[in-house]
Amino acid sequence: MRLFGSITALATPFTAAGELDIPAWQRLLHAQLEAGTQAVVVAGSTGEAAALVDEEYDQLLRIAVETCRGRVPVLAGTGQSNTAKTIRFNRRVAALGADAALVVTPPYVRPTQNGLLAHFRAVADEGGLPVVLYNVPGRTGCDMLPETTGALAAHPGIIGVKEARPEAERMQALLAFRSEEFSVLSGDDPTAARAMLAGADGLVSVASNVVPQAMRRLCDLARGGDAAAAAALNAALAELFRFLSIEPNPIPLKALLALDGIGHGLRLPLQPLSSAHSAQAERLHAAISEIEQRSRVAAA
Repeated sequence: MRLFGSITALATPFTAAGELDIPAWQRLLHAQLEAGTQAVVVAGSTGEAAALVDEEYDQLLRIAVETCRGRVPVLAGTGQSNTAKTIRFNRRVAALGADAALVVTPPYVRPTQNGLLAHFRAVADEGGLPVVLYNVPGRTGCDMLPETTGALAAHPGIIGVKEARPEAERMQALLAFRSEEFSVLSGDDPTAARAMLAGADGLVSVASNVVPQAMRRLCDLARGGDAAAAAALNAALAELFRFLSIEPNPIPLKALLALDGIGHGLRLPLQPLSSAHSAQAERLHAAISEIEQRSRVAAA
């Protein structure tokens, strides 16, 4: 399996009562497939994985696997702070039909680089699924350095990395390890076009929850080397990218999804979007509908 292009880190819709909103989840999945999204991530950080109980996680993954089977890969977010727990989690999602595991660096415990090497090798050896490494130091307190990623890229069970650091220098260092067996993916919407123009394989995106057609087109343009057209579309999306980080992810995203009738809120300790930003959300919602329509026409 080779990962590339526009990959959506799916939000998890909840009802007004705080339960899983399964019809909304199904609508979100079908919208992604219809827009040409090339893989999906279930229960990553955007999906509020830490707020899900095991039964909810399993239900979301089963539905995603059933909906996407044979069409696009389904990645499951599985990273835990302990190696043995991560291995058990990977085995569980493998039994549920996931195609790969997106495994974040162990949060909170701050392992050394040698600890990361041992952790990810054990997970790849014993977890029963291909592993995509995920480096997001702003959430985990741990930064996996490029030389560590390079050493792990040689493992046959490790098929890629999602790098959420935005610096061009970090992406350039990782591109040295890209191969037919190891994909280098951006995890940062605002700098993803630059990364793909430099040679990255694709993007694991938050924004593509609400603009899946535009993000697929952005990936196609950047991966195809059309720098001018990619820059123009990236500029059109820039306000959305800024808005999605105005409060912790996925708070702004879920405010936009709610305007589409997909979900009604978050789980504590996350709070709804501040009322100070609600007018911007409504204005952006109208603007991104136009961007989606233009991208749909351009792709036709």
